[in-house]
Amino acid sequence: MSKRIRVAVIFGGRSNEHVISCISASGVMRALDRDRYEVVPIGITKTGKWVLESDDASRLVITNGVFPEVDENNVPVLFTADTNSAGLVIQSDVPQVLQQVDVVFPVLHGPFGEDGTIQGLLELAGIPYVGSGVFASAAAMDKGHLKFMMRAAGIPVGPFEVVTDLQWKTEQEAVLARLSNLGLPLFVKPSRAGSSVGISKVKSYAELIGAIDFARTHDPKVIVEASMENTREIECGVLSTPDGPRASVCAEIIVKAGHEFYDFDAKYVDDSVELSVPAKLDPAIQSRAQQLAIDAFLAIDAEGLARVDMFVTGDEIVINEINTMPGFTPISMYPRMWAESGVDYPALVDALVQDALRRGVGLR
Repeated sequence: MSKRIRVAVIFGGRSNEHVISCISASGVMRALDRDRYEVVPIGITKTGKWVLESDDASRLVITNGVFPEVDENNVPVLFTADTNSAGLVIQSDVPQVLQQVDVVFPVLHGPFGEDGTIQGLLELAGIPYVGSGVFASAAAMDKGHLKFMMRAAGIPVGPFEVVTDLQWKTEQEAVLARLSNLGLPLFVKPSRAGSSVGISKVKSYAELIGAIDFARTHDPKVIVEASMENTREIECGVLSTPDGPRASVCAEIIVKAGHEFYDFDAKYVDDSVELSVPAKLDPAIQSRAQQLAIDAFLAIDAEGLARVDMFVTGDEIVINEINTMPGFTPISMYPRMWAESGVDYPALVDALVQDALRRGVGLR
């Protein structure tokens, strides 16, 4: 039998999406065909320690309401940035080279993973990896920069303002005056976080300072968006192929009573949303949404995969966010949209690994 491809699945990380990354990694590890791939699970603890994790996907799921996380007591490993080795080194009394790695699947969400940081490390190491490169990863992670880029590319976005750390500390009154032009209600978000953490829906200006301070506990840079009321929340998956990016069918998120919006608990804890896959959209609207998703993907030079989130109001479609490493949990929208498009979960994971191997690293 020919040598199996060695895939390092990296998960966990220092961001507040650590547990979601672990759950996503569980799905990816289960999906990889062990006849073709040898899986090397690598966890990054919440403090940034890299360890060799157990190849036991069942450990990385929510059990009796307890969220999984990387075990810091596991054997520490070091990922070298030496392009001549592409090896994993076990850190012990006598360092040992563990094995060569052919490709990496960085199932990391949020800062210190999805934002271009690990992509830069892997570029230095010369190891192919799943997903977008340094620039696109960083651009999509920063919601403010992403919206500016969408505007520059002629892709519609909703009204928004960005509040930097310096602005909030030195010109708070001017910032509040600027935000008042957006009207009410408002969504206040950390600019570089995901999984709906740190988000508040503000219905009065009296709530605004508290909402910004809350968002700033996750990120000193904040984005404030005019709420798109009476709109539909639509998502579309984009997947790289040798012939160019392809869009999945669209899906719709319908938040049930008890949640103002698609927050963390609605996503991962209490099943408070209805996920309509495929979305019940007019074919012409779906076609436009799919093309906008591809346009947005290309506008930031994304690669591999992305989930493009949109708002649809009547015939109007605006881009909300782009996620370059969307969730791969059992209830995640990205794999569900592709399953409805004829690409099941194992085939999707395989396609992403093969795309990474085909692209390689370096300028492209």
